Amino acid sequence: LAAMQAAPGKRLIALTQNESPIAPSPQAIEAGLQALRNSAYYPDPDWRDLRTAICNVHALPPEQILCGAGSMELIACLFKCFAGPGDEVLASQYAYAFFRSAASMAQADYVYCPEIGMTVSVDHLLAAVTNRTRIVCIANPGNPTGTRISSAELTRLRDGLPEDILLVIDEAYGEFAGEGNTSFQLVKRGNCVVARTFSKAYGLAGLRCGWGVFPPEIAEEVRKLLNPNNVSIVSQAAATAAMHDQAYMKETCRTITGLRDAFARNVRRLGLVVPQSTTNFVLIVFDDAATARRTDGALRSEGIALRGMAGYGLENALRATIGAKADMDFVLEILSQQCSMREV
Repeated sequence: LAAMQAAPGKRLIALTQNESPIAPSPQAIEAGLQALRNSAYYPDPDWRDLRTAICNVHALPPEQILCGAGSMELIACLFKCFAGPGDEVLASQYAYAFFRSAASMAQADYVYCPEIGMTVSVDHLLAAVTNRTRIVCIANPGNPTGTRISSAELTRLRDGLPEDILLVIDEAYGEFAGEGNTSFQLVKRGNCVVARTFSKAYGLAGLRCGWGVFPPEIAEEVRKLLNPNNVSIVSQAAATAAMHDQAYMKETCRTITGLRDAFARNVRRLGLVVPQSTTNFVLIVFDDAATARRTDGALRSEGIALRGMAGYGLENALRATIGAKADMDFVLEILSQQCSMREV
C-alpha cells in the first residue's frame, strides 16, 4: 500500500492486511507506554510475564509456550528445524502463502493438494503424504478463504499421519472461531504445534508478537533458532496486558463478527459468492477474473484497496478485511454498482 494513493479528494480505505479496525485494549496501550521507560534494557528472553498470562488464560504449561516476533517467526523456525533439502512440506490448495515462503527458506519442496469447497480436505491431505513428507501445515481458520474444519477433523488428520510427520496448525484467527475451537489438545499427542498471534483479535499487528504451543522436545529445538531478544520490551508488556483483558478481546471479536456477517449477507444478495468465514475478513468470488479486475479498479478509483488473490490461483476473487461499518457500506455500494453493470 505504500505506493498506493487515493485519488484527489478521496480517503484511502486500506482493507488488505486483515488488521483490526478496533484499537487495542486500553490496558495494553497503557502497559506499552509504561514499558517505554525501560527501553534502555533488553527484553526478557524468556517472556516470563507474557507466558504466565497465556498459561493462565488457556490453562497451558509454561514449558510448552514459545513466543516470537509474530507467529511467522515461529513457523519459519519450525520449518528450518524439521525440513530441508529433499524433504516435502505439504499443505492444502489455498493455504496461507507464508507456508510456501517458509518451506523455501528451509530449502524444502512445497506441495499442495486440492480443497473441497474452498475448505481443507483431510482425506486429500492424507492421500498426498509421501515418504518425503516431513511437515503438514494448515491454517484453521484458513487464509484467504476464511473457512475452517472441525476439531474432530483435525484430530482425524493427526491420527492419520505417520508419527514422524510434524503437524503445524496456524490459528491466527482462532479467537474469531469462538471459545473451545482450538487445537491445543492435539499438542499432547506429540508432533503437533499450534501457532497463535496478537495481530488480529488483539489488534497488535504493529508490535509483532505471536506465540505457540509446542511439545517440549520440539520447543527445545525451535528455541535454538530464535533470537534471544526477539519480542521487544514494549511488545511483551502490551501483549501481556492484552491477554489479561479477555473481555475486551471478546467484545472486539463480537463486533467484527457482526460487521462481517452483515457485510457477507449483503454481498451474497448481489449474486456474488462468499465462503462462510470465521475470521476478520471475507473472500468475494466473482464470475471471472475480468470482473474481479474491473471491480478492483472501480474500488481503487474510490480509494478502496482490497487484496487481489491471483497469487493463490484465485484470479476471480478479492479478499476484504472487515473495517468500520461506514467503510464496509462504501465497499458494498461500489460492489452493487459493478453488479448492476453486469446485469445490463
